Amino acid sequence: MHDLAERLLKTIRKQELIRAGDRLGVAVSGGADSVGLLLLLVELRAELGIGLSVVHVNHKLRGQESDEDERFVAELARQQGLELHKDVAGMIDRTSGIEAGARKLRYDFFRKLAAEGRVTKVATAHTLDDQAETVLLRMLRGAGIRGLAGIHPRLKLEETGGEVVRPLLGFRRADVESYLRERGQTWREDSSNRDLSFLRNRVRHRLLPVLKKDFGTAAVENLADLAEIARGEEEHWVEGHPEVRPTEEGGRLEVSALTTQPVAGQRRLIRGWLEANAADPTVSFRLIEEVRELAFGPAGKRVELPGGGRFVRRTQREICLEAGRDPRLSDYEYRLSVPGAVDVPELGIRMEAMLVEQDAVPQDERGGLLDPAKLTGEVTVRNWRAGDRFWPAHTKAEKKVKDLLSNRHIVGEAKGNWPVVVAGGSLVWMRGFAAPADVGAEGMGIWIRVVERAGAKAPSNR
Repeated sequence: MHDLAERLLKTIRKQELIRAGDRLGVAVSGGADSVGLLLLLVELRAELGIGLSVVHVNHKLRGQESDEDERFVAELARQQGLELHKDVAGMIDRTSGIEAGARKLRYDFFRKLAAEGRVTKVATAHTLDDQAETVLLRMLRGAGIRGLAGIHPRLKLEETGGEVVRPLLGFRRADVESYLRERGQTWREDSSNRDLSFLRNRVRHRLLPVLKKDFGTAAVENLADLAEIARGEEEHWVEGHPEVRPTEEGGRLEVSALTTQPVAGQRRLIRGWLEANAADPTVSFRLIEEVRELAFGPAGKRVELPGGGRFVRRTQREICLEAGRDPRLSDYEYRLSVPGAVDVPELGIRMEAMLVEQDAVPQDERGGLLDPAKLTGEVTVRNWRAGDRFWPAHTKAEKKVKDLLSNRHIVGEAKGNWPVVVAGGSLVWMRGFAAPADVGAEGMGIWIRVVERAGAKAPSNR
């Protein structure tokens, strides 16, 4: 048995990450970390007494490169004699960023596999280096103790009984790559990992190398240790203080319950309440402090949430949310020629309607193609209005537009100004969503392309 496999076996048993009889799906992207984890677990399969399979999600974000990753993983699974569970991801919700949207789709697939009983656990290949990067990222974003806990070694898959486990979290990426080289095993390189427009990549390729150079490689281990310490402290606090656990969604926060807590308890109550009730799950330390100040101030004061248009307000006895369209926003409506284009200055965008073959459209926008033969009457672009309803293809029922946006955590000005296209009095297109089945196109269709104007601020979900 390889030394790295022995170390991994000890870690798995010490942390009780995997038990005999588990049906373990290994999430394999094709990169070194996930390929290494798969081969290590193949080596340990008999010792652990588990069933193994391979899980792969093709996000179609890098075109042919993504398809080549899928073929590589399929061949690797075949070589190891393992079942492959694969999924071609649908349209990514980019509201919170491509990385977060892709992660959500992956974990949705993990939940589906667990719910169907095909796996009991999914193992992901997060390493100690990933942990260090995550801690740095969260420090830069102003995280508190819970945020500094970083990536957890295990995560429950809600309502399925399944779990995600991360056996490599204490192992260096370089050790995994060395293991693969010794075995003569190749892996895939993800070109997007070199894209410095992603903050994580800037941390990985710019910040961490400086820390290693000036403070030694122990800097990475120390950051990972900080995550372990923070996680232990957070778990100890939560277990010992049940009265400050997150409030259920829809609740209000009583001022008296807040002000009788110590400062640490106040912050945890506010954070849990905001995470459960605010559409935007990002809760910064500064926002928590602003809400905390409300509790000790006069009734009627309020704090605006990120994105604008939603507020936290203090009444005589409670802290509550105020929702609704920001009165500063105004309606807009423009005629759109098909084919043709129109500027939408309120959003800082230009919307172009063009007849194209499906293959010419980015993968995650193909669901929005419209059949020109099914469009009737004048075509206009406008912001959604109260009472508007939309039925994206492949969903169970028509929904209110405001609910569709809230489910995607689109809030404030972006939510109030979100663009839709109307033809013959009906909504036929909504940015970031699949077109309704009765007007959608297969093959050639109308692509409504959104072009950001230089220097302008616009809602981002393409």
